[in-house]
Amino acid sequence: MTEQDVQKLLAKLPQLKQEIGKVIVGQQEVLEEVLVALLASGHALLEGVPGLAKTLLVRTLAQATDLPFRRIQFTPDLMPTDILGTEILEEDHGTGHRSFKFNEGPIFASLVLADEINRTPPKTQAALLEAMQEGHVTYAGQEHALPRPFFLLATQNPIEQSGTYPLPEAQLDRFLLYIRIGYPSEQEELAVLSGTTGAVRPEVKPVLGGEEIRQLQLLTRQVSISPELLGFVNRLVRATRPATSGVKFVQDYGRWGAGPRAGQALVLCAKARALLHGRFAATLEDLHTLAPAVLRHRILLNFNAEAENLTPDDAVAALLKAVAM
Repeated sequence: MTEQDVQKLLAKLPQLKQEIGKVIVGQQEVLEEVLVALLASGHALLEGVPGLAKTLLVRTLAQATDLPFRRIQFTPDLMPTDILGTEILEEDHGTGHRSFKFNEGPIFASLVLADEINRTPPKTQAALLEAMQEGHVTYAGQEHALPRPFFLLATQNPIEQSGTYPLPEAQLDRFLLYIRIGYPSEQEELAVLSGTTGAVRPEVKPVLGGEEIRQLQLLTRQVSISPELLGFVNRLVRATRPATSGVKFVQDYGRWGAGPRAGQALVLCAKARALLHGRFAATLEDLHTLAPAVLRHRILLNFNAEAENLTPDDAVAALLKAVAM
């Protein structure tokens, strides 16, 4: 791409935020983290209580990016074939020959919403692992490639425990970011009440297409990061491991730390955030801003931490304070 092509692409990112902002009031940090995951070619897990527009955010993103979109409502009786697809027997009426044909499931879309992913059993949750990690689905020994780009956004409700199946750590690690959505401010909530109870509904226009998103994803990897910042990321991730950490919080409350994938995720996310802000070099601010969303699902705390109501976010805050640049 020429420099002019790059500038045209980057100019569309603020427009994308603006289009989504027609429907989603506030939640700027959440929106930025979702876009970071998209640019970094990763997947995101959204957690928030009901009514905070998790599903609406994903639907609006699909409209603004003009990507093929499918929504999967996860339920206790959902089976892996309901997600991946299945083979059907077809007959050629001319020859009478019968053959099996793979009928693609809803996972075969560029933007997939896995709604309430913790409401389905582990067998069905695991059906997403290969798709998320490898970008293809294997059925009956045959590989079926998923569309490019492929972006999966999953949602879960943190307050309902009855009839839910918490995601295992191995699957949580497949999500690039674990994004928590909080309540809106008083002014934002007032704007929601005003804007959603009238007769006029905003029209969201597509800003980016699939090919442009692929180009932005390639461009993200070309954003530079200094050796000093790479060293900081390496020390930060290694400090999450209780056996080798020099951080007292981790020594006292840590049960398990983050693996190398966490460092890769943090670097890629910092590059994506830099690109979102029109920069071609990642900064320490990018790393600090995205560290909670990258690490909170990759750090396990012990029972002492639970007894004192400490969370992985507290661990990340202690790590950022203790690990020097």
